[in-house]
Amino acid sequence: MIRRIENYDLTAHNTFGLKVKCALFVEYDSAADVEQIDFASLPQPLLHIGAGSNLLFTRDFPGTVLHSAINFVKYIDMGIDSVLMAVGAGVVFDDFVAKACEAGYWGAENLSLIPGEVGAAAVQNIGAYGVEASQIISGVVCYDLLQKCKTVFKTPELAYGYRDSMFKHYRGRYIVTSVLFRLTRNYSPKLDYGGVRAAFGGVPPQTPQEVRDAIIRIRREKLPDPAEKGSAGSFFKNPVISREQFLGTPSLADAPHYDLPDGDVKVPAAWLIDSCGFKGATEGGAAVYQKQPLVLVNETGSATAADIIALENRIIDAVRSRFGITLSPEVDHI
Repeated sequence: MIRRIENYDLTAHNTFGLKVKCALFVEYDSAADVEQIDFASLPQPLLHIGAGSNLLFTRDFPGTVLHSAINFVKYIDMGIDSVLMAVGAGVVFDDFVAKACEAGYWGAENLSLIPGEVGAAAVQNIGAYGVEASQIISGVVCYDLLQKCKTVFKTPELAYGYRDSMFKHYRGRYIVTSVLFRLTRNYSPKLDYGGVRAAFGGVPPQTPQEVRDAIIRIRREKLPDPAEKGSAGSFFKNPVISREQFLGTPSLADAPHYDLPDGDVKVPAAWLIDSCGFKGATEGGAAVYQKQPLVLVNETGSATAADIIALENRIIDAVRSRFGITLSPEVDHI
């Protein structure tokens, strides 16, 4: 079934809770539905969204917002060690993770409680606590708007990088209809990032559900629930700089950092922002979250896009001035 609503209120479709509208909202239930849509006849431009958990609408959207309600999870047994889970693009990503952990499959547990839907997760290459979605994605099924046909991409074709994928470089061409995840039955916890190991007090977890429970506790302690306080999660990417720049910047002498295989250095954006004194800073109705400076929130519930952008720019300017590093937003500005 295809549903069309004109002059649609998008407040519930962006986790910042901004009060914006689009000219037309189109939601579909299956990949077959997608093939029946006459995209050329829709108000332009087109924007495909998931749960809106990585979007900042800067104004009312003048075109068509498309949303997938493709909701299925299928298990494909690959033998003793591994299993494939085929998941519809409209499935809530954390619901997929919950099912995987409940079944005893390893691989997705560190990505627990990340807001959003499966299709958007494959586009954004979401990640947390040492794991990225691309590490468990085996393939992505799409509808190609240019060729007007179904297309299946294997993971090596998707040019995955840090919060990046091929889809971001061909915006508007592909609609993700489902994602194929490869998980394992083999004991394989990943505990070496962000203090996850410490959550177990020296007693290693025995199941992916135990890791999921720990990740959920950690996230709830540090991050706001978008249902209670509007946000888009991590607002900025962690910057990657050359080792020469890192060693040659005195103000970074005490900075926590991660050495990358290519010799570059990743510096936590949260530390940079906190070092500039922004934790709890406000701008109109927007604020930097008290418990995690990487997160900007709709503090009052009535923040505007202008409030959030003004706060974003203040942070970028301060970090650049102090550290010589220009932060890039992880959140898409629409």
